Amino acid sequence: MAILNKIFSCLPVFILLYSSTLHVNACYTSIVSFGDSLADTGNLKQFVTNSKSEPPHFLFLPYGETFFHKATGRCSNGRLIIDFIAESLGMHILPYEKMKMNNAMKIDQGVNFAVVGATALDSSFFEARGVNNPYTNASLNVQLQSFKKVFASICMTNSDCKNLLGSSLILMGEIGGNDYNHPIIAGKPYDELISYVPLVINTIISAINELIELGAQTLVVPGNLPIGCSTTYLTIYHGSDKVKYDNTTGCLVELNKFAEYHNELLQTELHHIRELHPNVNIIYADYYNAAMQFYHYPLKYGFTNGALKACCGGGGPYNYNMLVACADPSSTTCDQPETYANWDGLHLTETAYHVIYKSLFQGTYTTPHFNSLCPASTISQDIFTSSSLVQSF
Repeated sequence: MAILNKIFSCLPVFILLYSSTLHVNACYTSIVSFGDSLADTGNLKQFVTNSKSEPPHFLFLPYGETFFHKATGRCSNGRLIIDFIAESLGMHILPYEKMKMNNAMKIDQGVNFAVVGATALDSSFFEARGVNNPYTNASLNVQLQSFKKVFASICMTNSDCKNLLGSSLILMGEIGGNDYNHPIIAGKPYDELISYVPLVINTIISAINELIELGAQTLVVPGNLPIGCSTTYLTIYHGSDKVKYDNTTGCLVELNKFAEYHNELLQTELHHIRELHPNVNIIYADYYNAAMQFYHYPLKYGFTNGALKACCGGGGPYNYNMLVACADPSSTTCDQPETYANWDGLHLTETAYHVIYKSLFQGTYTTPHFNSLCPASTISQDIFTSSSLVQSF
């Protein structure tokens, strides 16, 4: 299924309203988010609706069933990490495509440019290598250019722009995972994947540097998840005598080492940025080790059905079938998603995302620790059950 891929082209003229008043968190005036399906809260859904394209499977129940009770465009049964971040800071964050629908809009609390399927590298890179992206061409650069158009419309002077961006929390994804997901699913060899990593990292670093030049002062940069624990890849390589499994987790050793290589290279480059810009907060978010907690100890986090089997899928040893997606009439969905870490093969459940969120933003899995920079983010309300600040659209 191909979807028309012009999600972020042609920005109409907007009357954009901005309030510089700090919100209840006392740390940031707004959130600006880039990324892929780990952060998309409705951009691709809105684009499909506007363009009358064929809707992909994640725009149907049981996606969204646990929290929103309807499909919102999020690739999970409920909320994502970005939802928990926004809630903890007392903010609403709107999908860019939703905001584009209006001639006047208020974006003082944030805008989300993340799109399901997005890559760091431009789509032309993958097209030249015979790799198809069925969802979007909204690469990191496309998202950044869309942001710059909005940004330029909000403020009247360079000083205003720098002040606005300097008081915002910038979330750089997660982005880059699909630069490997699409080629792996297309059957590209491991050696070719390795060659992509420096290019992906350079693209992310280039975007960070551009945002810093525009005035960004606080950027959260996630690493890659442990893709060797992905239900999708465990299914693809199931039965192969060419792969090794971690005896303690059941994950694929080589793919996890690949993710670690990506993360090590990313951290090296982030260190260089910190040296060049000592007054800018560059926060590395260790998605890999935050997630490895429940792959090592699933029962500790309530995952009584394990961390490797999908809650929603088309059967098989891991309940994943590339020909029968979650939400397909012939797929099955578990009764208790909170007892599963994996939702649909590629994505995690709301409960798993909440574990990662807490480890990152209220724990020790960021460098430097996020809650040392913004203690107000550790607000007392139980955001895992709160619903007042999350918008479903």
